[in-house]
Amino acid sequence: MKPICVTCGTQFEDSAVPPDRCPICQDERQFVGLDGQQWTTLEDLRSRHEIDIVLQEKALTSFSIEPHFGIGQRAFLLQTPEGNILWDCLSMFDAAAADHIRRRGGVQYICISHPHYYAAMVEWSREFGNAPIYLHRDDAEWVMRKSPQIEFWSGETKRLLGGVKLVRCGGHFPGGTVLYWPAGAEGKGALFTGDIIQVAPDRKHVAFMWSYPNWVPLGPSASKRVAAAVSPHNFDRIYGAFPKLTIATGGKQVIADSLRRHLHAMSE
Repeated sequence: MKPICVTCGTQFEDSAVPPDRCPICQDERQFVGLDGQQWTTLEDLRSRHEIDIVLQEKALTSFSIEPHFGIGQRAFLLQTPEGNILWDCLSMFDAAAADHIRRRGGVQYICISHPHYYAAMVEWSREFGNAPIYLHRDDAEWVMRKSPQIEFWSGETKRLLGGVKLVRCGGHFPGGTVLYWPAGAEGKGALFTGDIIQVAPDRKHVAFMWSYPNWVPLGPSASKRVAAAVSPHNFDRIYGAFPKLTIATGGKQVIADSLRRHLHAMSE
């Protein structure tokens, strides 16, 4: 079996018995579940959960697991004239999600913001023709299931299809990455931020944190670097990690204002 951590949703290598621990949850940015380390499998997840499919805008679909599982993030399928990109990943997919993606041209690349969302990335890749998985090299140590489809990239940016670009911000993780989609938001540009720039529940602010569940803020210099990494790009909308956490308009100004608020709070 290929065990999946119940708390973070990461799939591990094939083994007769699950590991003693999940290194991702043992890390201080995450946590071991309150009932201790527990494991599940892809087959068990499919028997208990389904994928919620939401059309966010033209050429953009989001996917999330219902009922809630693991961290609860959403994944996105971006369609471009040159091919499709899956941004971030889930611990499972079902027949409805796979069919939805195939009817829209499949997946040419899988790109993931940071290790907490590596999830079942190898399963997704195999389902869609062994699509390459792009991860930043600075986070290579956190890959729990290896695959020849994983390609580590280095540096600060990586261009993909249709003008889409990966931007390394660091912060939450050294290789923490966001995705810039210039055609998003009806041509005004969209930023997909995962947990690297977290959309707040009021959808008027964002947060800069080293650990979200353990409430450890990101320091001033690292927060400035995150904001500086995205500032050259024109975008109006921000798609956050979790369902419904989308800043529909004014996203670039929201990041600037939120950084000032964050720095002021850190100086008090």
